[in-house]
Amino acid sequence: MRTLPMPRPRRARAFVASCVLAAAATVFASTSQVTAAPASAAAAETNTGQKPTIVLVHGAWADASSWNAVISRLQHAGYTVYAPPNPLRGVDYDARTLASFVATIPGPVVLVGHSYGGMVITNAAAKSPNVKALVYDDAYIPAEGETVFQINAARPGSCVTAEPSTFLNLVPYPGGPAGDVDAYLKWAPNGAYKGFQDCFANGVSASQARLLAAGQRPFAVSAGSEPSGAPAWKTIPSWAVVGTTDHVIPPAEQRSMAERANAHITEVKAGHLSLVTRSDVVACVITGAARTVR
Repeated sequence: MRTLPMPRPRRARAFVASCVLAAAATVFASTSQVTAAPASAAAAETNTGQKPTIVLVHGAWADASSWNAVISRLQHAGYTVYAPPNPLRGVDYDARTLASFVATIPGPVVLVGHSYGGMVITNAAAKSPNVKALVYDDAYIPAEGETVFQINAARPGSCVTAEPSTFLNLVPYPGGPAGDVDAYLKWAPNGAYKGFQDCFANGVSASQARLLAAGQRPFAVSAGSEPSGAPAWKTIPSWAVVGTTDHVIPPAEQRSMAERANAHITEVKAGHLSLVTRSDVVACVITGAARTVR
């Protein structure tokens, strides 16, 4: 571990077999102290004895089932966990939908977003006073005015900046803005996963990629150009898991966004779906964030 100049946090590089094993624990670093994330329910208690509720938000081309392995670990640790559907209609609409859900939860909340879910939690938390921590998993961490498309193009290497017809199926939907379409990642049952496995689900087994592809939820293309609002990460402590082989959001861009947000950064050797392939690390980052909630 090395200390970077302020305001950047100290970064833990977490290329580990399991962050819940003491001999190979992932280190979670902050500007103030280093905290190891526990696996036990007892160790996850806050000072008040109340664990925060954890709300998981999926991104585009996924659904709540992508969180299943993480949910299992968090429930085993004694947390109440929700993974509500993300409408994927637009940044403001999706954020207001999530904020309405969070408002029904008593007590403190940890919001966790994967991919486009990072846009949503950044905006929803600004409307939700009970959100006490933000966790970004291979996610967009936007500043005010930034868009998904802008972030994708900020650095070379994103597979979603290619010609849309090469990796997307574009489908009109009723009631949307004029000219808007739903975007699905292309895949084929015969194993041709151009767009889905090569871009989105690299590192995921072929059998699991087939399940994920079949159940993917589409992303309204107009959402990609909608600017983000004032970011909640300016006032709420944040954590970030960076997949070092992510093909959707280049790892360098993830790090840059996380450092700008002064987030606690954990790197893991995984693609864009680290919540699927490295649920151990992702769950440990979340419990590490939850332990700080007072």
